[in-house]
Amino acid sequence: MLVRTLSKRSEFLAANRGLRFPMPGFVLLVRQRGDGDDSLGIGYTVSKKVGNSVTRNRMKRRLRELCRAALPESGIPGADHVLIGRPGGNDIVFAELGEHLDSALKRAAKKLVKPA
Repeated sequence: MLVRTLSKRSEFLAANRGLRFPMPGFVLLVRQRGDGDDSLGIGYTVSKKVGNSVTRNRMKRRLRELCRAALPESGIPGADHVLIGRPGGNDIVFAELGEHLDSALKRAAKKLVKPA
């Protein structure tokens, strides 16, 4: 499945109006685009509250790697996903972060796929 990276501020602001799934190391935002395109959108953001540039960049690398592993199977087609790093996210074991992302994606899929 095609995964594209969000780059425009407007895309991040639009995702912010979607569903929020807070987890210990990050917050997952998911929003259906409704444009008929099944590709996944993914964005990462880590604020200066989390730490210095070294800490923030490390967190972004970890989030990117998590998504590379999880999104092709568990991502929601036609939706934008944004991961917001939280303070202390770098202290969580990587495998545990992966489990958190999987559970957040499952919750998001349940909420977005309405029973017919």
